[in-house]
Amino acid sequence: MSTPALSPGADGPAVPAAGGRPLLRQVLRERRRPAVVSTLGGVVHQTCEAFVPVLIGVLVDRAIERRDAGELVLWIVVLALLFALLTTAYRVQLLTLVGGLERGEHDLRTALARRVLAAAGIAAPPRPGAVRADVGGSAGAQVTVAGSDARRTVDVLEAVSVGGAAIAAIVVTAAVLLATSLPLGLLVLLGTPPLLYALQLLARPLERRSGVDQARAAEAAGVATDLASGLRVLKGIGAERAGAERYRVASRRALDAAVRAGVAQNLLLGANVLISGAFLAIVAWVGGRLALDGTISIGELVAAVGLTQFLVGPLQRLAFASTLLAESRAAADRVSALLQAAPDREDPRAAEPARGRAEAVPSAVALAVAPTPAGTPGLQVAAGEHLGVVAADPAASSALVDLLAHRGEAPPGALRVDGRPTSDLALDDARGLVLVADHDAALFSGTVRDNVLAAAGPVHDLAAVLDASGADEAVRAIPGGLDGQVGERGRSLSGGQRQRVALARALAASPPVLVLHEPTTAVDAVTEARIASGVRRLRDGATTVVVATSPSLLAACDRVVLLGDDGVVAEGTHAELVQREDAYRAAVLS
Repeated sequence: MSTPALSPGADGPAVPAAGGRPLLRQVLRERRRPAVVSTLGGVVHQTCEAFVPVLIGVLVDRAIERRDAGELVLWIVVLALLFALLTTAYRVQLLTLVGGLERGEHDLRTALARRVLAAAGIAAPPRPGAVRADVGGSAGAQVTVAGSDARRTVDVLEAVSVGGAAIAAIVVTAAVLLATSLPLGLLVLLGTPPLLYALQLLARPLERRSGVDQARAAEAAGVATDLASGLRVLKGIGAERAGAERYRVASRRALDAAVRAGVAQNLLLGANVLISGAFLAIVAWVGGRLALDGTISIGELVAAVGLTQFLVGPLQRLAFASTLLAESRAAADRVSALLQAAPDREDPRAAEPARGRAEAVPSAVALAVAPTPAGTPGLQVAAGEHLGVVAADPAASSALVDLLAHRGEAPPGALRVDGRPTSDLALDDARGLVLVADHDAALFSGTVRDNVLAAAGPVHDLAAVLDASGADEAVRAIPGGLDGQVGERGRSLSGGQRQRVALARALAASPPVLVLHEPTTAVDAVTEARIASGVRRLRDGATTVVVATSPSLLAACDRVVLLGDDGVVAEGTHAELVQREDAYRAAVLS
């Protein structure tokens, strides 16, 4: 399977093999322009900030001590220009950084969405409780990764920008102090590296605990998602208390992890204040002794004290940057784990360019299904045929539908379209040829129109699609019509309305082969008969397979086959099979 790119384009660079640190480097490479510009803006801003106490010291020595009004005006103007420059630099840093963060987060979420929606799917995690392996275990975990983890990963840009500017400020301060006094400059220059190293050591527990915090939050989100999607089932079996207890346990684990991460963060910030404060106190004490000894002037003392106080800001920003970096590393580990999650099914041809569906195959193609060891019966469908499939054993029809939908592994050559094995195609291409519309297909939040046209083919007639699926009646009953909201998973609609809208979506896709699996189980007999004739009319000349036990749907088919343990045991029209096959009558008319 090909690795997705961070950038939205298909030709973007591949994600690193594995691990959070390579992913962070990838983010920095793809967003190097905002990273460099914002860092330069921060460097200019912090350099100007460092020169403020220096210019004040010069003003004291040259204007105030000498009582020179001309010098006073000159240096006030210089200070004003300095403030104008540092304000402009700060705005450049902030605006460029925010733009880089937003675009970087968008690109990363796009890459995550592509991975989650990839045709090969995501394999179940090998260790269900693991911090990094559980990212593919539930929808809630994946949402957490695509949400907060994606943002925290991209925060590496801010860590670089803020940290780089803070280091530049410290270097400038040390250079000025070296020019003023060799002992002061050496003290700052030699004391800063050990300070930074100590902060990095203190940040390691935060990095570990931040990863656990996000994993437990994802676990709780996954439980909440499962409970919300199965709420009706829980109420039906009276298991609300058990569901609430399951969420309470997951939420408590998330809370404990969040508290531990918060403690680590506050300890890091507290240690930074303590260590930085002690360092600044030493610098101020040395500067005061030099002034008392007459080694430096009053203006130079003012500049040294101002620079010492100024150092508080860069040191705090360094601590903030180290905190951001620790959290980014932990988040990047989880994002990388999801991007590199093992596929549920290998797709060796996924890297091949997708073919244009309209140019790749005609609208009517032949379909051949070979018997498989898993129990899938053999089947032959002629190009343009409207075929009905009835199975005495529901497991046989389910196995057939799973094979046609390319769910799970199947022997090479088990499914052929126009004589070509679909195993020779990339999964996206294979599924573009054969579209399976499950009877319990879910709808998405949004309007009816958005749902129906979500996968619309290059040529479709919306009015004809709605009429054929019976969705036109459902649309008239929905407030807002086509622009009415269907709610999450279509829950604002009745079962019949939801099923008809899902059928309209499948018909609008206009695939070369359309497989309908029990598409009318939630509608009345009159509507079912109308849908049967509508689908037959709309799909006239296109290959269609109807796996169902509905007499109305089967009566509209050109041919119906009855599947048994040994494959196709009988075939003919619906009326013929009703007359001569007891098993068929039992499956269809009972």
